[in-house]
Amino acid sequence: MTRGLVALRPATIEDAPQLADLWSDVLRRADRGEQVADVEAVLARVEDALQERIVVAEYDGELAGAVHLQATTMSGLNLEPVVRALSPHVFPRFRRRGVGTALMDAATTWAEELGIGHVATAAVSGSRDANRFMARIALGPYAVLRVAPTIAVRARLASHRRPVAGTGGRQVTQVLAARRSLRRSRTARSAEG
Repeated sequence: MTRGLVALRPATIEDAPQLADLWSDVLRRADRGEQVADVEAVLARVEDALQERIVVAEYDGELAGAVHLQATTMSGLNLEPVVRALSPHVFPRFRRRGVGTALMDAATTWAEELGIGHVATAAVSGSRDANRFMARIALGPYAVLRVAPTIAVRARLASHRRPVAGTGGRQVTQVLAARRSLRRSRTARSAEG
């Protein structure tokens, strides 16, 4: 498919270094060599998959952007079929040239070919331009995906636990006793002075 100077094609293993650069903000935090190896592993898996594909957009012969497409369900509980357009990214120098539109058109075309009635995507929450683009092409919010390190969640859960019966009241009692003691000492000091 071509849109002016934009051409779409399936990604190949040779694209891995450029895709690692393009997707560096969504890949696991590792050195560049490990990120390239991760992308190579994903490309190898997708090559044989019927329900996944990675589409690369070239602008005037240069890799300008890419998207990972998955035919799946809305969620583990909602079995409505959907094509997920994961990480549609465009290199900054190729933005506003129709590359993002072509990538999302590839997702829509594949959904139509599969008879799937929905297309979903996710944009990085801090990317104002990406979120505005998605809203302009009719993609509204469905859910908010929140992520945190396991250890951070464990620490917060521990701090929100209710005290075990018989021990929690003692803490509150100690705080109230300390406040009463402070009030008495302030009152005594003001009476002396």
